Amino acid sequence: MAGTPPGENGASPAASPTPDGASNTPQTHDSHAAGGHGHGSLAALTVGAIGVVFGDIGTSPLYAMREALTHSRSGGTAELAVLGVLSLIFWALILVVTIKYVVFLMRVDNKGEGGTLALMALAQRAIGRRLQLVFFLGLCGAALFYADGILTPAVSVLSAVEGLREAPGVGRAMTPFVLPIAAGILIALFMVQSRGTAGLAKAFGPITAVWFLILAGLGIFHIFDDPSILRGLSPHYGILFLIDNGFLGFVVLGSVFLAVTGAEALYTDMGHFGKAPIRLGWLAFVLPCLMLNYLGQGALALSRPAAIENLFWEMAPQAIYWPILIMATLATIIASQAVITGAFSLTQQAVQLGLLPRMNIRRTSETQAGQIFVPSVNMMMLAGVLLLLALFPTSSQLAGAYGVAVTGAMLVDTLLAFFILRFMWKRSLIVSVLALIPFVIIDISFFGSNLLKIPQGAWAPLVIGAVIVMIMWTWTRGTRLLTEKARKDSLPMADLIEMLGARPPHRAPGTAIFLTSDPSVAPVALMHNLKHNKVLHEKNIILTVRTLDRPRVAKDKRVEIEVINDDFKRLTINYGFMESPNVPKALGVCRKQGLKFDIMSTSFFLGRRSVAPAPGKNMPNWQDKLYVFLMRNAANPTDFFHIPAGRVVEMGTQVTV
Repeated sequence: MAGTPPGENGASPAASPTPDGASNTPQTHDSHAAGGHGHGSLAALTVGAIGVVFGDIGTSPLYAMREALTHSRSGGTAELAVLGVLSLIFWALILVVTIKYVVFLMRVDNKGEGGTLALMALAQRAIGRRLQLVFFLGLCGAALFYADGILTPAVSVLSAVEGLREAPGVGRAMTPFVLPIAAGILIALFMVQSRGTAGLAKAFGPITAVWFLILAGLGIFHIFDDPSILRGLSPHYGILFLIDNGFLGFVVLGSVFLAVTGAEALYTDMGHFGKAPIRLGWLAFVLPCLMLNYLGQGALALSRPAAIENLFWEMAPQAIYWPILIMATLATIIASQAVITGAFSLTQQAVQLGLLPRMNIRRTSETQAGQIFVPSVNMMMLAGVLLLLALFPTSSQLAGAYGVAVTGAMLVDTLLAFFILRFMWKRSLIVSVLALIPFVIIDISFFGSNLLKIPQGAWAPLVIGAVIVMIMWTWTRGTRLLTEKARKDSLPMADLIEMLGARPPHRAPGTAIFLTSDPSVAPVALMHNLKHNKVLHEKNIILTVRTLDRPRVAKDKRVEIEVINDDFKRLTINYGFMESPNVPKALGVCRKQGLKFDIMSTSFFLGRRSVAPAPGKNMPNWQDKLYVFLMRNAANPTDFFHIPAGRVVEMGTQVTV
């Protein structure tokens, strides 16, 4: 069904720009639905987290230190450059990942869920009203996550495949084939998404754990090249390096940040594994393995400066080079898979919160709730990845584009955390500001440094992010205007009931369910049914599907039934922003509350609005056309809500925005 906005399909997002009807008030149900966290032993969950959460940051040693050293004043050959870069990487991992995310931000969760949109919804609830700044920060954070999701597979897989250039027995002869091989791997990765990865996901943790052990082993092997590299753990070498390099030292920070890309996954994936497994995995396993590898790279750079050109692959002994290359490729594929899955999950949240139009979201596993596939997002990400490979054919060039999206998303997380401290934790303004200022300074430093790489490619994620922000802003703004217009033109339910009492229409047997986002006014489909068919069903239910500002809703809070009179009942179905609406399944819950009917003898009436642009009226002409395009390509509400197609009746009107 083309062109049906949220205002008439029954969906009522709690975090939309102007929530309709009952969803206008922030909900305060303290409910936890089953399935929020993974179930299993701490050890099993920790291994699973290593595969999903730490895949991205685990591929950073392939390129991070190399990029930072080559951009330093000496080209990385000076002792101070090696010790300084190592110091900066170590303290970035401690301050950004350990202190900011593991210690602080993981305490700021929305019923166990993390991520930018979960944080935005929590901030809105903490404030008690919709604040435009919080909403805009949420849009920017989500858009930058998508940009990062396109860059991560490209830079990770390409950096691993580039190891073929140094492979024994092959060498430089493989150089022309590196890019096609990387592109082939990525195309295959995106093509298998529709079949689901639930079965393969069980191997992600063990494979990634082996990869981290390889990183640690290579590091230990090379630390003995120059054990004095341990001096680099002292923060004063990082400070001396920045002073010695001056402005160039600030530029190098952008490359140093590559070592912590993926840190946001600790927060984003918190709902899948829980806090304890992620914290344990990071502190006891991942951080030590990463630092051992970076120490080994530093020792190799001190003992053999010529190795800096391809630092990681120079660490690999010839006898086991090919197994390491294969494991590196597998690790980057797993890291890419985690980002792709994260993009699907973010899309589901954005659709539920009213930030994007309805999309076709398919489940690829009957047993795992998080296994979903979004065809349109999958194809757009694949197109974006291939375009980036064409624009930036080496990992060094891609590294120039990488980083700015992640630093921007991290800065958004910090700014949103302020509203939690101030309004939910009830800290004073001074305490809230002082607590976050160190993180803001660090985030702005890294973000500013990455912005300097705009000529080298940092413009790409900024353009991607800007386009996504524009789409989300257009959708939310257009939906708000359409909702306001519909409310002005609608008849209050109380007035309609009074009119029907004065002039009763003909009655038809059976039950009619009318979907609407505003249950206080008469649905368009109901008005058209009375106007054109001149009948009223025996039983009439005004149904609203409402998205709350929490991840999941408990079964006992799923439905709310209100009797209006003998002819009408008002039914509200509540979902969290991490859940997929299923109207027939929710209607089954109504039986326990006394509302019984046979769904196969029930008619569902959907109001369909065909929208036409009205130039110069509310939005610019280009934005009008974009909104109409988004509406016409939105998923059919019948499929989105899983309503039996044979029981649906559509009635509509044409409106302008």
